Amino acid sequence: MHRPTIDVYEREAEGYAVRRGVQREERVRAFAGAVVDGARRLDLGCGPGHYLPLLGRPAVAVDATAAMVGAAHRDHPEAAVVQADLADLPFGRGTFAGVWASKAHQHLPAADLPLALADVHRVLAVGGRFDLTVFATPDGGAAPTVEELTTPESGDDLPGRLFTWWQPDHLAAVVAAAGFRVDRLALVGATHQDEHARIELTATSLRALPDHVGTDMRLLCCGLNPSLHAADAGVGYVTGSNRFWRAMAAAGLATRDRDPRHLLRHDHVGMTDLVKRATARADELRTAEYREGLERLDQLCAWLQPAAVAVVGLAGWRAAVDRKAVVGWQERAVGGSPVYVLPSTSGLNAGTSLADLVGHLLAAADGPT
Repeated sequence: MHRPTIDVYEREAEGYAVRRGVQREERVRAFAGAVVDGARRLDLGCGPGHYLPLLGRPAVAVDATAAMVGAAHRDHPEAAVVQADLADLPFGRGTFAGVWASKAHQHLPAADLPLALADVHRVLAVGGRFDLTVFATPDGGAAPTVEELTTPESGDDLPGRLFTWWQPDHLAAVVAAAGFRVDRLALVGATHQDEHARIELTATSLRALPDHVGTDMRLLCCGLNPSLHAADAGVGYVTGSNRFWRAMAAAGLATRDRDPRHLLRHDHVGMTDLVKRATARADELRTAEYREGLERLDQLCAWLQPAAVAVVGLAGWRAAVDRKAVVGWQERAVGGSPVYVLPSTSGLNAGTSLADLVGHLLAAADGPT
């Protein structure tokens, strides 16, 4: 999270607990009723724990602020309360049946939200419920996101906090790309506690592979679509027969094997797919899906502006863009980013050697000449 925002909450935790309270209690109870009895649920960004009594049991609470964790533990000793970052959760895959996140992710820079949502998807079981609340862009603005560091003059009673305001449709697209089906999206007006409208989103966790994308990507690797094995592992190209990770390591682009979070954070290489739907075989996809995926990729790249995009596999690009396309740099960019199409890294593609794949990846990373 944004360190100065955490510092504000460390100083103001007691006052915040008094001034703020539960909002939209009926929505909290709807969440609790939708989670299977006896299954674990997570209050993510719990603050002083106002929502914990309503979320059902057993409940686990997380906040990045030590003072908030202390207050929640003091007032709700029956719950497990943990200090952790929103984007680095200390829980295993599929730990929870529901995740409640009320006005916490809005303190992340916009480009950090996809990775944080990928972590929510990781800890949430398939079919689990995710309820997210963030503030909407002021005055119904059309900008996808607006970031503001508040000051005393801006009217914030806790100045110094970072807020990211979201346009509803853009938020829904980012959540969907993180492996969720968006079930409900509502824009709710200001209240006596909040002078800004907020977005309430309810989603279901799918058997899917989240995007691992963010800012400052030197390269965005785009597969055709994830396999079921990849969706279950949370890692693209996870099977040993696929040569993607070996080629990335040999090219010096990946410093840790099969770790997309490390790849993004430390190597500045992102991962996504042209089609998000996971299948047993790529030939299950329809041409229309590739073309719809290209529109999504255009929007993603226009937002995050990777230096280049490496599409791994010629078949999808031919289906979506140019049926006569060949390996190499393409005439069509995506969202302003140049595109290099590679051969498939599958072990079944015997006509392309590992050395060939390394050469293609290096060419993509070096950019067009």
